[in-house]
Amino acid sequence: MSDEPLRPDPDRLLQHTAAPHRGKLKVFFGACAGVGKTWAMLAEAQRLRAQGLDILIGVAETHGRKETAAMLQGLSTLPPRRLAHRGRYVYEFDLDAALARRPALILVDELAHSNAPGSRHPKRWQDVDELLEAGIDVFTTVNVQHLESLNDVVSGITGVRCGETVPDPFFDAADDVVLVDLPLTICANDSMRAKSTSAARPSALSKTFSARAI
Repeated sequence: MSDEPLRPDPDRLLQHTAAPHRGKLKVFFGACAGVGKTWAMLAEAQRLRAQGLDILIGVAETHGRKETAAMLQGLSTLPPRRLAHRGRYVYEFDLDAALARRPALILVDELAHSNAPGSRHPKRWQDVDELLEAGIDVFTTVNVQHLESLNDVVSGITGVRCGETVPDPFFDAADDVVLVDLPLTICANDSMRAKSTSAARPSALSKTFSARAI
């Protein structure tokens, strides 16, 4: 049996999107890691919190960046679920706790993430789909190379293959997509310290994109 998750039915996704009870999905979309998607997502959440919206942080990866971590202040954060995997503990998004808490809006970073064994769904985008089914609005982030239809194209240009992807029908069904971008020279700079990229990993951008490839 294949370990690959079942592909979503496009017609089903569109039907759910049109249903009045389904939550709304907003995707912060970037050309590469480190452009500031998480920071932009948190900034928008802070703006909505100031307006009184009930917001919960499900997953927000700061990667050690102080600027990004500062954007978490004042926002309720859901503790992760601890799972035993290969003799150690890993921490994953707690879908059941999020559904029980039922906020108006939840932030779930890194849509293409593969969940650890023992999770209800193999992929995080499936967790997000269940949240939307429950009528909860979701903010999330994804890079272009994680889109299923573009994975081969991008890897052919960059020489780096991404093992985690999001099905195009799910991405296409998003209610809003926000492009988070940086100038070419910054995105390709080896020493660039993006808000979402750890200082210990200064070449995170250049490993995926060079100026020539872009």
